[in-house]
Amino acid sequence: MTAALAPAWKAVRRRPTLLAGLILLAIFLFVALMAPVIAPYDPILQNGDLRLQPPSWSHPFGTDNFGRDIFSRVIWGTRVDLQIAVIGVVFPFLIGTVVGTLAGYLGGKVDIVFMRVIDIILAFPFLVLMLSIIAILGPGLQSFYIAMALVGWVSYARLIRAQMLVLKTADYATAALSLGFSGPRIMFRHLLPNAIAGSVVFSMSDCVLVLLSGAAISYLGLGVQPPVAEWGVMVAEGQSFITTAWWITLFPGLSIVTLAFGFSLTGDGLGDLLGVRE
Repeated sequence: MTAALAPAWKAVRRRPTLLAGLILLAIFLFVALMAPVIAPYDPILQNGDLRLQPPSWSHPFGTDNFGRDIFSRVIWGTRVDLQIAVIGVVFPFLIGTVVGTLAGYLGGKVDIVFMRVIDIILAFPFLVLMLSIIAILGPGLQSFYIAMALVGWVSYARLIRAQMLVLKTADYATAALSLGFSGPRIMFRHLLPNAIAGSVVFSMSDCVLVLLSGAAISYLGLGVQPPVAEWGVMVAEGQSFITTAWWITLFPGLSIVTLAFGFSLTGDGLGDLLGVRE
């Protein structure tokens, strides 16, 4: 391990929660990257002779009502659900960071306009607003990402705005202004690096929300479309067989919970590492 990474590794080792979360996420990332090698079967290949087979040595997670191997579908579904969790957070994070920085630093009419927009969005239940946008755009992952970008940025904007309102009155911000530095430089080079820690921690918890929202949207038929292997879709496909073929819903459901647990542990550990207590 290089000398530059040694302090970071030491800090992580001192925080078992963060270490456990990172290990879980690393395992899921490895599975997603190595899916073509690890998966023993084609995830969308149907075989009528193997319908609703219970877990066995040849099919560790059993098969579904189309004879598809559940183990292979769970592995390939890792790619889709990790993508949902990450991409569904990146764009709201970026949009909310920019909006919150501008609103908090500039204040005045800019702040009023942005805050009123945020109030309007928050007036509607999150999932209802998501479903409405996706219903207008049509089902699919692209519609889900657009809906997340349009709705999910408000939390980040409020977090960054609150930090900017405090930091812009700090001595170093006043000194930078007196030296003639431009507003964008003060905002994005001096204030934002000190204000973003809370948003980084929140993004881990938001990954859990996005993951569960993506699974719920797919469960309702508005997200990932069959026959693509995705955990929410798999749970929806197995609900009719829950009493006779429980394995169809059990294993993708456990995968959702475990991945969400990994993000949650990572968020708690990062909060401790970065000094974010609330």
